[in-house]
Amino acid sequence: MNRRQFITSSLATAAAFTIIKPSLVRGADANSKVRLGVIGCGGRGRWIADLFAAHGGYQIAGVADFFQDRIDPVAAKHKLAPEQTFTGLKCAEKMIAKGGLDAVAIISPPYFHPEQVTTAVAAGLHVYLAKPIAVDVPGCKSIKESGLRAGKKGLVFLVDFQSRADAFFIEAMKRVHAGALGTLAFGEALYHTGRLNKKGDDDKTPEGRLRNWAFDIALSGDIIVEQNIHTLDIMNWAMNNATPLRCSGLGGRKGRVDVGDCWDYFTCVYEYPNKVGITFSSRQYNVDAPGGIINKMYGTKGALLTEYGGEVIIRGGEGVFYRGGKTTGIYKDGTVTNIKTFHESITAKNVSNPTLEPSVMSNLVAIMGRMAAYSGRTVTWDEVMRSKERLNAKLTGVKA
Repeated sequence: MNRRQFITSSLATAAAFTIIKPSLVRGADANSKVRLGVIGCGGRGRWIADLFAAHGGYQIAGVADFFQDRIDPVAAKHKLAPEQTFTGLKCAEKMIAKGGLDAVAIISPPYFHPEQVTTAVAAGLHVYLAKPIAVDVPGCKSIKESGLRAGKKGLVFLVDFQSRADAFFIEAMKRVHAGALGTLAFGEALYHTGRLNKKGDDDKTPEGRLRNWAFDIALSGDIIVEQNIHTLDIMNWAMNNATPLRCSGLGGRKGRVDVGDCWDYFTCVYEYPNKVGITFSSRQYNVDAPGGIINKMYGTKGALLTEYGGEVIIRGGEGVFYRGGKTTGIYKDGTVTNIKTFHESITAKNVSNPTLEPSVMSNLVAIMGRMAAYSGRTVTWDEVMRSKERLNAKLTGVKA
């Protein structure tokens, strides 16, 4: 039976969506479900698995996480057999080696992303990747190489930044790049929020660090890479993904010192070509003051004012003003849009993979700020690109 006969026969006896053997088709037909493996079953992993399932074009066909207790509720909800669940440090590699998948959604701590992505692309799987893509410069370069390799192999590679999937952000940036602000002069990027909750009492053993990876520099890349990357991505987007020339920075641990080793505040100045300076600041501890993910860009004709979850607007004179709108549901809406785009790209065999390059650039910009703050000096872009430093999580002895 050839491929066309197989699909025709299957459709005659099955529901509207049919699971087709991966060796015959990798989610390439609009009426086939993409068999998806989810790597990372913590809070966001569980949440995003439900969103993939709700889309209707995916079947959750495997789950992987270091911890069994994180696997169990996801496996139960999506009716997975024990042989479709995988634990340990190499849980992703085990699941991919098992086979039977078309794609993976990688929602694990970013420290593991480069190796997991390399394994997935080598196995011929489409990749949906959470930000940040990596915790160090070699990791970013590895992701870029894997992403380019994916495109050459006919695989879809999508990085999940919600702002870049939002219609108001997209339109505002289109206008900025068309000259709506005139000549860019300076800007501000802020990420101010309260502290995250510690998970359990243990954050010193390897297992405790893995549960509290967001507070661990090696596993997360520190808050400037793991979370502040949202505002830095918007900053660099407004600059049309240009390369900053240099960055100076400071930071430390003053407001949250009871868990992990991540800093709880950063303050930096990024210098772009044509003497455009953008100040950046972040905090991750509780204080009675307004917070948010806020970006402001000022030019000679107008100003771009955005807030993740708030207003996106361009203010200026005649021919400049853009009313935009509120992005209240961006956290979920942006993810839902990216899940939809991922499926549409797979079925259409569209491997242009436009999120790869800007995501790598924004990650490197975030690492640049961390390098400047850690060293307390000005760091150039050339220094960033020459960096061979690899963060080491030192997880020897834990279950593989």
